[in-house]
Amino acid sequence: MTSPLTTERADLLETLGKHRGFLRFTTRDLTDEQAGKQTTASALCLGGLIKHVASMERGWADFIVNGPAALGDFDAMTEADFARRADEFRMLPGDTLAGVLAEYAEVARRTDELVAGLPDLDASHPLPKAPWFDAETEWSARRVLLHVIAETAQHAGHADIIRESLDGAKTMG
Repeated sequence: MTSPLTTERADLLETLGKHRGFLRFTTRDLTDEQAGKQTTASALCLGGLIKHVASMERGWADFIVNGPAALGDFDAMTEADFARRADEFRMLPGDTLAGVLAEYAEVARRTDELVAGLPDLDASHPLPKAPWFDAETEWSARRVLLHVIAETAQHAGHADIIRESLDGAKTMG
């Protein structure tokens, strides 16, 4: 029996899954305390990176379904909104590595189901107004997925550096 996924969808999900795996692998055998430790000049920690990537992927999956409102109005963001976004990059009291990884797995599962069931990868929405987006630009579901893959891969690289700085462990090499 053949898979219901087109080759393109299967390729997108396989690539995203590979980079998700690299990101998750950086946290192997860590304690909650280690997952929250900042090991470089950056304020990033491994648990916080995974929280951020999960939030980013969730938001973009919501964008595919609901359009720009899913990402919010960046011009209307308050100081509290920015503080909540900053908390995505930290392990907060009560956060556990197991909980962060479980949430990321759930986000990944939902995204994979969405991609498998999308009627059309060419369906698009206008991007929300934000200083980092070109005005009046639309992204297709395909373009959004490519962006999620790129973000995940970039943050997996950040995570690898943080992990190596923590205890010398590497994802590759």
